[in-house]
Amino acid sequence: MSDHHDHEHGGHDHDSGGGHSGHSHGVSADADRRWLTIALVLISVFMLAEVVVGVAANSLALISDAAHMLTDVASIVLALVAMRLAARPAKGHFTYGLKRVEILSAQANGLTLLLLSVWLAYEAVRRLVSPPEVTGGLVLVTALVGVAVNLVATWCISRANRTSLNVEGTYQHILTDLFGFIATAVAGAVVLTTGFARADAIASLFVVVLMLKAGYGLVRDSGRIFLEAAPAGIDPDAVGDRLAAQDTVVEVHDLHVWTITSGQSALSAHVLVEPGGDCHAVRRGLQKMLLEDYRISHATLQVDHLGEDAPDLLQITSAADDDRDGHCDDAHGPVHRPGPHDH
Repeated sequence: MSDHHDHEHGGHDHDSGGGHSGHSHGVSADADRRWLTIALVLISVFMLAEVVVGVAANSLALISDAAHMLTDVASIVLALVAMRLAARPAKGHFTYGLKRVEILSAQANGLTLLLLSVWLAYEAVRRLVSPPEVTGGLVLVTALVGVAVNLVATWCISRANRTSLNVEGTYQHILTDLFGFIATAVAGAVVLTTGFARADAIASLFVVVLMLKAGYGLVRDSGRIFLEAAPAGIDPDAVGDRLAAQDTVVEVHDLHVWTITSGQSALSAHVLVEPGGDCHAVRRGLQKMLLEDYRISHATLQVDHLGEDAPDLLQITSAADDDRDGHCDDAHGPVHRPGPHDH
């Protein structure tokens, strides 16, 4: 069996499998892994030191930062594993390969941010009510070192390909940590200069807000991909109208637009052309338009002459029904037809 699947299914001569193109990012996968590994080493070493200092200083802000850094470590490890799996060629039952493992990684990163934020919010509120003694000097020095470490780690991950939701999930983890250390440094300075111990818990709540924001974004974006929603910025109805407006195209239906993995959108549709029209030329023209205007490189179009297999494929309402309902649907979704001024 071949290690790569590029399926083209056709019932007759006019069925045309879409063009499949390789996905390139401008940053190699090896470079991505190298930058993430550097960030992993930096964060792991500092996290261990921060736990010791946080316990000694009795600082929830430092301990919460260390806990967040533990999720950073987990997110980077998960991202590296996902990259390895996603790079495997498509074979067997996985006709797209394991590309969506990266989306699973991003979703896991988002969920850990959300879950950890709940625990930190509880602890922060508890300490606001009954603030413990906090060693401001230790907090300030450790937080400043943390800012430096996270600046380097953030820069490393920013050098990787952030169009990947997997890498973006890791980046959001580290970036949130950077802002958290800045807040902790401010809290340490306040405790050191004024003795206001609640500043430590307030800094933790600031980190919680950032974690909630980043976690929600990752869960939302990964969820859209798993639910086969159209890629952000692409309106399927508008795409269908554009396809139907091309020369000799009579109708477009059974249109689906989804995301395989980050930066790799896909489309499939059934296109009917005028009798005598060049189906292959129409297909090539439509695929070129989809690539140039929508960056959809994986487009599978079944192109037929009007009337071929129509009784089996279409359920078209009458003109009176169209006028009454305001639209015309077939069994698979909206039917797109050229408007009066499209040709």
